[in-house]
Amino acid sequence: MLKCRTVWKKLAPLARASSTVCRQNVRRTGLTSRRIPACGPVAHMSTGPAGGGRENQLYILLVGAAGVGGALYTYRTVKGDSQRYQDRIDEISSRSYKRATAEPATSIKSESSVIPEPEPEAAPSQEPEAAPSPEEPSPPAPDAEVAAPETTELPPGGPAPDSLKVPSHTPYLLIGGGTASFAAARSIRARDPGAKVLIVTDESDPPYMRPPLSKELWFSDDPGVTETLRFKQWNGKERSIYFQPPSFYINAEELNSAENGGVAILTGKKVVHMDVRGNKIKLDDDTEISYDKCLIATGGVPRNLQVIERAGEEVMKKTTLFRKIEDFKSLDKVSRNVKSITIIGGGFLGSELACALGRRSTEYDLEVVQMFPEKGNMGKVLPEYLSNWTTEKVKSEGVKVISEALVKSVVCKDDKLEIKLKDGRLVKTDHIVAAVGLEPNVDLAKSAGLEVDSDFGGFRVNAELQARSNIWVAGDAACFYDIRLGRRRVEHHDHAVVSGRLAGENMTGANKPYWHQSMFWSDLGPDVGYEAIGIVDSSLPTVGVFAKATAKDTPKAATEKSGTGIRSESETEETATSPVASLTLAPTAEQNKDEYGKGVIFYLRDKVVVGIILWNVFNRMPIARKIIKDGEEHADLNEVAKLFNIHDD
Repeated sequence: MLKCRTVWKKLAPLARASSTVCRQNVRRTGLTSRRIPACGPVAHMSTGPAGGGRENQLYILLVGAAGVGGALYTYRTVKGDSQRYQDRIDEISSRSYKRATAEPATSIKSESSVIPEPEPEAAPSQEPEAAPSPEEPSPPAPDAEVAAPETTELPPGGPAPDSLKVPSHTPYLLIGGGTASFAAARSIRARDPGAKVLIVTDESDPPYMRPPLSKELWFSDDPGVTETLRFKQWNGKERSIYFQPPSFYINAEELNSAENGGVAILTGKKVVHMDVRGNKIKLDDDTEISYDKCLIATGGVPRNLQVIERAGEEVMKKTTLFRKIEDFKSLDKVSRNVKSITIIGGGFLGSELACALGRRSTEYDLEVVQMFPEKGNMGKVLPEYLSNWTTEKVKSEGVKVISEALVKSVVCKDDKLEIKLKDGRLVKTDHIVAAVGLEPNVDLAKSAGLEVDSDFGGFRVNAELQARSNIWVAGDAACFYDIRLGRRRVEHHDHAVVSGRLAGENMTGANKPYWHQSMFWSDLGPDVGYEAIGIVDSSLPTVGVFAKATAKDTPKAATEKSGTGIRSESETEETATSPVASLTLAPTAEQNKDEYGKGVIFYLRDKVVVGIILWNVFNRMPIARKIIKDGEEHADLNEVAKLFNIHDD
């Protein structure tokens, strides 16, 4: 096209000049037909008609021939250039490259502004082109290479896999690929069957359950469990940690054209900027996606000890922050190849991993150490007497427990990690697992202008889980207002399920407040497990009512009865019914001495129950939820404990 434009620039002055001469001659012939032009030789005019007619005819023929010749030349040039241009485009299209824009470029300037400059190729040098002359046009040679396609050549190298698959707009955008996002997607599709939902996650996997990563997967007999990620529940049934197989999701590039909608996932993509006013986000590859409604379910990132972070890269390489599938795979491999692993942290995650690795201690000749600053295991949650009992239970699993341990420094010496405590004790180990809590991921708060709670962390939302009119937050990253217990932030599976489900409903116009009291659970192997709800803080006054456990009072038996390994999945559907209260008087903890087979622990604030732990008591959570919801004072909690039928065989 550039060459044709050059030819036209050279021919245009000639055409205009010829046209002017013709008009002048025709006017001269018509008005002064008897006048002989001064410029024409007399000899040439002797045989022609009067008035110089022959000269004008010859001139007109000459101009006409020049016009026809120019037209033929232009046609030939355009055709040749088009063929060479198509050949060049075919050559470029056969290469693998990263497309910078989905629309065809219309000029050299627009292409060069978005496409990287290719490395220069060897080419014959060209002389500068002279300005075109109106009388003597000198177009470039027909065989000369067209310059425009040269500038459009893209650098070799494969395109980004999703560079052409990212829809520019989606009605429902879910940021984060965890439990809350999946629950929201399922809820949106349930209320709006034709909805188009796009999930963006920085993980390489589709949504999956996190609890089995620190529980059942460690007890699998399958040597390839790290690849299959399938596990046997305590009831013996096998399942995958993924909520749905890949066939459940549609390809991202097909989302906008899907007649019946669907759920698409962009994996390995991180949202780095959020424009609330413009209703759009930017990914880490600068791709922008606009939305109608958005859910933020970014979860959290594991905390680390500052002494480990300051210790240097060598120590960090021997430290695991446990959260994702990759962390499970990595720690599984480490546990099979080292002699000692130390778990720092006495909470839910640290205790579960300690018991899981303790089961391997004999088989792999592995020393497992768990250290924490509290006096006993789960010391921030359980009352002291039950924390001490749990500590003994963990020890019986083959774990060496070090309580009241405050880490002062960590160094790597002779390929070993040396953990020095503030009281002077020294622990040598091969690997560290830091299980010291979760930090809510609120990276988008700054660019989005969303409020972060200064006390609990997380995005502050209203009763409908809204942060803005078309933005909702669910899961670990949401700081919500509990109508009974005040503002809270919860980091458990059940909360992610229920808050994600409610957010999805509200994104489709349900306008429901979040009144649900979420629960959480933890298992110390197949024989001891507990479920909790509300505020369970060991600093609060507690009342425990216990009974002797039977073979039916274990996590294994509970899942066998319910048919599910993730107990909250059935519990949150609110299908459980309240049993008839037992007439047997529940014995107190003192009467049972050190026997804590099963029981109920009530947590009180201003004489009102604000939290409940069901110790080896399962499928009774709706009762606990109602007690907290009522918010009444109880003169005798032994009577309340009867509602849970803990004395039934």
